[in-house]
Amino acid sequence: MAPEHGAAPGEPVSITSGTDLVLPSTAGEARAHVRTLLTTAFRSRSKRPVDEVLLADVLLVTSELVTNAMRHGGGLTGFDAVLTDAGLLLNVADASADPPVVTDPARRGTDGAGGFGWPLICRLAGHVAITPRPDGKQITALIPLD
Repeated sequence: MAPEHGAAPGEPVSITSGTDLVLPSTAGEARAHVRTLLTTAFRSRSKRPVDEVLLADVLLVTSELVTNAMRHGGGLTGFDAVLTDAGLLLNVADASADPPVVTDPARRGTDGAGGFGWPLICRLAGHVAITPRPDGKQITALIPLD
């Protein structure tokens, strides 16, 4: 399920947990939604709790994607978290058509460019895709939960 185009913080976006989610205004709000989804829907579906280390990885990916959208992508325009048979599917959209930047490891942190988040996302997610949109881009990350 793709996030709605151009939603502003406080406007509903669709999710599969059966409730309306407001577009997160912070990375913390996005993490809280994902944590709730995994600790309720995943547990109900799999009959077991999500592993704590895996939960930490999922929350890190969520935080990095949302923070990057807000800090480098011109603002968060869509957010969606969906449990699938393959794992947790995160869709995060922002207002920039520019792809994430990979910083030379030797320069990370020395010139304010950062550069740690995107490699972490790519390492922790089983699949990452960048899809151009008329109003920016959407990054989709699939994180296996098994």
